[in-house]
Amino acid sequence: MAGFIGFHTALALAEAGHEVFGVDNINAYYDPRLKHARLAQLPDRVGFAQLDIADAESFAQALHAAAPDVVVHLAAQPGVQYSIENALAYARSNLLGHLSVLEACRHASGLSHLIYASSSSVYGDTTPVPLRETARVDEPVSLYAATKRADELMSSTYAHLYGLKQVGLRFFTVYGRWGRPDMAYWIFADKILKGEPISIYNNGQMRRDMTHIRDVVSGILAAVETPPRFADEARPHAIYNVGNSTPEELLTIIDTLETALGEKAERVMLPMRPGDVTETYADISAFSRDYGYRPTTPISEGIPDFVDWFRSYRAGL
Repeated sequence: MAGFIGFHTALALAEAGHEVFGVDNINAYYDPRLKHARLAQLPDRVGFAQLDIADAESFAQALHAAAPDVVVHLAAQPGVQYSIENALAYARSNLLGHLSVLEACRHASGLSHLIYASSSSVYGDTTPVPLRETARVDEPVSLYAATKRADELMSSTYAHLYGLKQVGLRFFTVYGRWGRPDMAYWIFADKILKGEPISIYNNGQMRRDMTHIRDVVSGILAAVETPPRFADEARPHAIYNVGNSTPEELLTIIDTLETALGEKAERVMLPMRPGDVTETYADISAFSRDYGYRPTTPISEGIPDFVDWFRSYRAGL
């Protein structure tokens, strides 16, 4: 709940009149002050407990006490590059953590369905674009991607074995206010304002389906409030892309940041990094069909909005 997408989702659910209870372990992957600052923005009526979802017993007890109608599982260890540096963190958070959530949910009474976060990273770097949910996803190029695909397979198994209804959402490059400091757009903005050079990998020959947090949250809320649809009721599990469906050139993203910041970047061109992909581009037709998903925020609006918030946040540190 103290994470980027989790915070925005909890806030939107509360504003829509839902009772909300969330958990987070507040780890130090990035500055915990940002996570606490997010929590401070939530209404007092939103419940919160600091715990690790990989602690299966504690999480199961919290879920039993909350007795939710719907579980939205957004907790994970994010980051492609960090998965190369600290592999074991991903095993605990993304594998054991997801399994812990599945176990607790299958024993929960009164639970309508589970919504969980996957990632566009599962597509690897060989799948033809636009990326469709029916594409093969058995060649991940990072451990992070492999863990998210493993989560999808575990969820499919639990749907088959126990009838646990689940909706998996493959997010595409989510950005916006209260974002993550490990994301490229945040790193670029920070370095530009400090007058430091920015590293541009693959000589800028990359495209990203930049998806604004408002659009992502609108999709999550639709998945919470709409009864899920399944092609196979014997295995009630569906996976959807959640993107903007408008891939942007990396250099265009940087140009837009420079304009919003009123500063030019010193650009250092570098080769491709291990684990990166050249392009993400979501086919969102299935999610649009089943949940009415319609992204509305282009980077020409979303990035200046982030910059406005970012200047204020930096000033308060």
